[in-house]
Amino acid sequence: MTTITSISTAMFTVADQDAAIEFYTKKLGWELRSETTFGEGDQAGRWIEVAPPGSGAVLALNPPMNGEPGGGAIGVDTPDAEAERTRLSGVDGVQVGDLMGGEGPVPKMFPVTDPDGNWIWVVQTGS
Repeated sequence: MTTITSISTAMFTVADQDAAIEFYTKKLGWELRSETTFGEGDQAGRWIEVAPPGSGAVLALNPPMNGEPGGGAIGVDTPDAEAERTRLSGVDGVQVGDLMGGEGPVPKMFPVTDPDGNWIWVVQTGS
């Protein structure tokens, strides 16, 4: 039996950590939760976490370890997918996809793509 109790950190690979911080905090309105330097010299790295306000889980923004950045996906919750899609559609530099779902067991949702090709699925919770 597992001792894991929840998902607390999702991770995306990004080409430029500073540009990613700018996108998530300035364009999406998320919070910068952590920015820590570790290691020394040319091997020094940065651990960066962002999250929607009030979220218990965070998104770590990491440079690629192998290959190219991007290709990840996460889902985030909203009580009103249409209103959030309208808000994000008006933000310059945010690529917003079509609203889908809402019939049967599939909740209303839409995708947002970050500049590195990672997908944030905004999913409506509740009724």
